[in-house]
Amino acid sequence: MNADNKNSNSTPTSNFLRAIIESDNEKGTYARPGMPKVITRFPPEPNGYLHIGHAKSICLNFGLARDYAGRCHLRFDDTNPTKEDQEFVDTIKDSVQWLGFSWEQDGTPYLHYASDYFDTLYMMAEYLIEAGYAYVDDQTPEEMAKNRGSFSEPGKNSPFRDRPVAESLDLFRRMKAGEFPDGSRVLRAKIDMASPNMNMRDPVIYRIRHAHHHRTGDKWNIYPMYDFTHPISDALENITHSICTLEFQDHRPFYDWILERLSETTTLPDGRVIGGFLEKPVPHQYEFARLNLTYTITSKRKLLQLVEEKIVDGWDDPRMPTIVGIRRRGYTPESIQLFCERIGVAKADGWIDMSTLEGSLRDDLDPKAPRAAAVLHPLKLIIDNFPDNLQEECTSPVHPHYPERGLRRFPITKELWIEREDFMIDPEKGYFRLFPGNRVRLRYGYVVECTGYDQDEAGNVTAVHCNYFPDSRSGTEGSATYKVKGNIHWVSCAHAVEAEVRIYDRLFMDESPDANNRDFRQSLNPDSKEIVKAYLEPGLAAAQPGDIYQFERHGYFVADLKDSQPGKPVFNRSVTLRDSWGKKK
Repeated sequence: MNADNKNSNSTPTSNFLRAIIESDNEKGTYARPGMPKVITRFPPEPNGYLHIGHAKSICLNFGLARDYAGRCHLRFDDTNPTKEDQEFVDTIKDSVQWLGFSWEQDGTPYLHYASDYFDTLYMMAEYLIEAGYAYVDDQTPEEMAKNRGSFSEPGKNSPFRDRPVAESLDLFRRMKAGEFPDGSRVLRAKIDMASPNMNMRDPVIYRIRHAHHHRTGDKWNIYPMYDFTHPISDALENITHSICTLEFQDHRPFYDWILERLSETTTLPDGRVIGGFLEKPVPHQYEFARLNLTYTITSKRKLLQLVEEKIVDGWDDPRMPTIVGIRRRGYTPESIQLFCERIGVAKADGWIDMSTLEGSLRDDLDPKAPRAAAVLHPLKLIIDNFPDNLQEECTSPVHPHYPERGLRRFPITKELWIEREDFMIDPEKGYFRLFPGNRVRLRYGYVVECTGYDQDEAGNVTAVHCNYFPDSRSGTEGSATYKVKGNIHWVSCAHAVEAEVRIYDRLFMDESPDANNRDFRQSLNPDSKEIVKAYLEPGLAAAQPGDIYQFERHGYFVADLKDSQPGKPVFNRSVTLRDSWGKKK
């Protein structure tokens, strides 16, 4: 695989597909000259933004190809022109690359579109008609639905099912020429209207749609259905293991039927031998459980609703489960890959708790993220006995576990910002921070003793007063003589960087926001976004969009990809330092 797809830290976890691939490799099932034994594909429809569930599929398909010295194709299943757009093609390509994968191998791009095969698909459809495996149906959509039957009763044959081959072929060609309106006719596979599998009851394989296609323009008036296109695209690209989610399990018999029909030949009454388009072995479809993540919805329709109703601030809102959203939230490609490795690949549906995703981010960021001091809900602290014009340099490790990364330097002055929660007039039992008469250590600085506080007319505390002990500075001999239980962080008022900080939380309060078809909007978390004016240590003025820090005590924060700029930083909270939701349950 491309070097971009390598992950030295990846550890295979529970994944039944590995056993299948290893068995196929051992038997030489897909041993073909000049081709890898494993060729997978990621085949999104370009009709929206990818979400965390798609990320699992990306990591799975590209990861298996990587691990078995194969390759993975990126293919856009663009067979529905009314819903697809180049914008979605571009964002999908960007998302795949951001996750750390490439569809290139040895300089060759394996980037495909179903629309690349439209001519071939049409030719194969004509073959199915000539071979007696397809027919043009003139029933209305309502009639077709009625005659399809149900799970308890078989369907009824269309009155057009046995129309002559020549007639179906002529009508199909006229459909292609644009003679008929949308919905007036379809091309159906001729299989079995009594099949217990509804997908085998003469499924539609082509429909009339006079629509502009983002790649082929106005060339086509008919478009192939996904279930027809998908297996053929797999075969044309020599895919070995076609990996889908469980909802496609009932579609597999049709997948196999199509590939079998197009692999065989048919002798016509006039003696012509036609068919034999595909060589065996043909691809095989395997299904795995889709990602069901608590406190999340992944329905494209519902995500669109969130955007259109302005419940969120667009597709890339950091609360959205879209890849562009979680990226802006501060998730890293490595954390998503780690998450996918941890949850494994199963055959049966289940639920993954959001804490697993958040934990993967914490585990990835902890060794990476430089530390910084930030005051999110500021309260002024005045050190009354500190000289007015004095500033002293304090230092702290960039990372406590990696001294080689150096030191952060920031001044202490007479007036500081501290967290509002670090002062109480009447302290609760076990409260060891500032209150009148109590001593705390200003982290990396001095021990101070609270001497009083100021209030406004409403009784709100506006400032806290204290005195410092000059011989108590951290790192000096004198500091050891002061025994205090409280340790609070701070930034200098004169040197702090003012910043907008967006404190994001989970978008929904309930584990299953849309369970039992309830209105998911009723589960919205009113505290999912809080915007505060914060004060940061001076070094963060130079933060670049995408830079990630651990704000000590608060969590991991990322400089916003769109709104942050050096000198005027805007930070998003990516995740807290620990799982606070576990306590809420």
